[in-house]
Amino acid sequence: MGRKGDGKSLKRAYAPRQWKIHRKEKVWTIKNRPGPHTSDLSVPITFILRDYLGYAKNVREVKRILSEGLVLINGKTRRDYRYRVGLMDIVEVPRTEEYYRVLPNYKGNLILHPITKEEKNKKLYKIKNVSLLKGGKYQLNFHDGNNLITDTKFKTYESIIIDVSKNEIIGSIPLEEGSLVFITSGKNVSKVGKVVGMREFGMNPDTVTLESQQGTFQTLKDYVIAVGSNETPTISLPVGD
Repeated sequence: MGRKGDGKSLKRAYAPRQWKIHRKEKVWTIKNRPGPHTSDLSVPITFILRDYLGYAKNVREVKRILSEGLVLINGKTRRDYRYRVGLMDIVEVPRTEEYYRVLPNYKGNLILHPITKEEKNKKLYKIKNVSLLKGGKYQLNFHDGNNLITDTKFKTYESIIIDVSKNEIIGSIPLEEGSLVFITSGKNVSKVGKVVGMREFGMNPDTVTLESQQGTFQTLKDYVIAVGSNETPTISLPVGD
C-alpha cells in the first residue's frame, strides 16, 4: 500500500530558486509544510536558523531551538521546523535581540533584512481581495493567505499596517499615483519606485508605471506592494541590494 499524507522531503534540485541553500552538497532537503505564503515566496524556518543565521548545524539542533520557544514569527512562538516563513514576515530572536524582515533581494532570493526593535511589531499586508460579510463587515484576504475581519472597507492592492502584538490595524497605504512601492517579483524585483501611472486592461493583467533612481519602467500590479504614501517608506528596506 502506498504512502499517504504530505511528504517531508524534497530534492534540492527541485527546490524553489528563492531558497538560499546549496544545491549540490546533498540530494535531499526538507519540504515546506502547507500553510501561509506560496512556496516561491517562503522558506522553511529550518533554513532561517541553519543556513541564514547559522544558529544550528543540522535539523536536530533546529528542533531543539524551536522546542525551547526561542524564535518568534510575527510575534508568535513557532515550534514546527517546517513552518513557512515568507514575504514581509518578522523573525524575532528575543535572547539576542535580533529582528529581521523577510524580503527578496535583486536576484529574487529571500533574505533577512535587519530591523529595529521599534519596528518588530509592524507588519505590512497586501490586500489581495475584499469580501463583504453579513452585518456589514469586511473580510480582508492578504498576500500570505491570512485574513482579517473588520468594520472598515479597504481596497484591493491597498497595504494594511498591523501591530502583530495586538493584531490591530494601525494604518493603511493606498496603491495610487504618488505611492511608494516595493517590487516583490519579476525582473525588477527589490526595486523601490514611485507610482506615476496606472493602467487597467480588463481581462489582462493591470500594470503600473514607476519612477526610480534607475529610471522609469512598468511592472504588474501583482508584483508591487505599497510601502509609503510619500518619498519615505513606512518600513525600512534594503539599500543597494
